[in-house]
Amino acid sequence: MRFCVVGVGRMGTIHAKNIAKTVGLELAYLVDPDIERARALADRIGGRAKADIASALADSTVDAVVIASATNTHVDFIIQAAKAGKAILCEKPIDLDMERVTACEDAIQDTDVPIMVGFQRRFDDTHRSVQRAISAGVVGAVESVSIISRDPSPPPSEYIKVSGGQFHDQMIHDFDLALWMTQEGGKVTVFAMGAALVDPAIGSLGDTDSAHVLMRMGNGAFCKIECNRRSVYGYDQRIEVFGELGLVSSTNLQKTGLEVWTERGTGQKDILKTDFLQRYLPCYDAELQAFVETIARGKPMSPGFHAGKRALQLADAAKKSYIRGEHVTVELGSCTPPEPSRHG
Repeated sequence: MRFCVVGVGRMGTIHAKNIAKTVGLELAYLVDPDIERARALADRIGGRAKADIASALADSTVDAVVIASATNTHVDFIIQAAKAGKAILCEKPIDLDMERVTACEDAIQDTDVPIMVGFQRRFDDTHRSVQRAISAGVVGAVESVSIISRDPSPPPSEYIKVSGGQFHDQMIHDFDLALWMTQEGGKVTVFAMGAALVDPAIGSLGDTDSAHVLMRMGNGAFCKIECNRRSVYGYDQRIEVFGELGLVSSTNLQKTGLEVWTERGTGQKDILKTDFLQRYLPCYDAELQAFVETIARGKPMSPGFHAGKRALQLADAAKKSYIRGEHVTVELGSCTPPEPSRHG
């Protein structure tokens, strides 16, 4: 299976390296407007460097496109790749504008190509174990979901300016996890609060670095999400799901399994993984494997385009709630993707 990777920044480089090292996959093209950056990566791991995607899409031997370019380019590349008949793995979010996402959905509805949206946290072993336990009925009917996501430090201001804001950048992963865990659709009521408690510069840009969201899901269950841009003790990622029969949780990973018992303290553990790559880097490889295997089996993609759209709906609702200071109700529709099912 031959791949084209669009965008060779941090995410694109991760995807390209995973493709290059995987037996049965071939890295055919690396596309980036900074052609020298694309050439430098191609020299290290293979593939042909291109400044634009046209020739890669015209190559009939290319089977799939990984889109890891700037967010505002995702929709255009999705449409071009879908019309060229290529399978697509696109980093989140699809776009920051729901109208553009809907227009993209309309433009590709007749192409019937597999599309996965890169919510890599679904491929974390601990999170997957929680989701499987819920699906197996371990906790019975879900009544409450609590998600904590705290980054070690805030990103630079230049990133904040183009990120779409904390609800659309950091918390969109948690919106997807909440929907994946509960498999809920229908009407969701959202109330959000936020502030710049960590970095005043973030506040001056109109964004938050500390945000809390409370949601009432379609079945009446509650979901609480807390996001923060500073955690001095490491990358804090936790999920707790409570139901009629009990509780399941996904807790943090330490750098090692070391535990110390001395006169100074008992059960002291090593520090947490210090950033998202340390915690989630293996997930990108698992995501790629799932993408390839799903195509081979002809199954619907998960998470697919539909999942990306639903998470964006919740991010939009949270941002609106934060600005207005009031509850916002959003209609998500069914958790089951519409036809064509290959879009997910």
